[in-house]
Amino acid sequence: MRPKITLALNSLLVLAFFLLLWQVLTVLLHVPAYILPGPIAVAAVVGSRFSSLAASFWITTQAAAIGLAASILVGIAISLIFAQWRWLRRLLYPYTILLQTVPIVAIAPLILMWMGSGIGSVAFIAFIVCLAPIIANTTQGLISVEENLVHLFHMHNATPAQVLFKLRLPHAMPSLFVGIRISSGIAVIGAIVGELFAGSSRVGQGGLGYSITYANAQLETNYLFALVLAATVLGFLFFFLGIFLEWYFLHQWHESRRAESGN
Repeated sequence: MRPKITLALNSLLVLAFFLLLWQVLTVLLHVPAYILPGPIAVAAVVGSRFSSLAASFWITTQAAAIGLAASILVGIAISLIFAQWRWLRRLLYPYTILLQTVPIVAIAPLILMWMGSGIGSVAFIAFIVCLAPIIANTTQGLISVEENLVHLFHMHNATPAQVLFKLRLPHAMPSLFVGIRISSGIAVIGAIVGELFAGSSRVGQGGLGYSITYANAQLETNYLFALVLAATVLGFLFFFLGIFLEWYFLHQWHESRRAESGN
């Protein structure tokens, strides 16, 4: 426990150093606030506009969470199908990987036109961004089971469903959580990108992405930095949520988590 506390304190000291350096440079170089506000100015606007900032934070959280949860459920289902039927995996797997190359900025206006503005469109964009890592990692884990173990199950007259859910799926859990960790980080990015185009159906109200566009148009640089900071915090929260879920489900039985826990 003590090394972890020491690491956390060192990280806080590094953060404090960079914030102090930022503040000092903005003062010494006389940087205009509309170009680069200091951390004190950003902290002040966080306090003065906390309610609107929290509202935007919550809207983006909902959209990112819905998109991430949907991508996990759909991604696992598709991966199970791919693991069960090799011919179907060879036929469709390359197209699922193409999801990673989809230019979200380009198709976001189309999604807005098809689905309308609001949280549904934003969640769908986050879903598209998150889906490919879940499918790729889970599928790889499902098909990477040692062949001798599969033969052992067959020797005991295991059904295909038993092989899939009692052997392949537990074996794929670490790979699944790698995909979840990746997707949890980019879910916020997908939601914010979606909000730049489809984030709100009412003027002046929306998530972090919509509020960033609004603050930029109004030259409210202090508030713009506060929104970017909030988006960064949200991304960290989602990422650490993925790490926590991985630890929660694996630490009692899988070697990777038990080694990190010191058991």
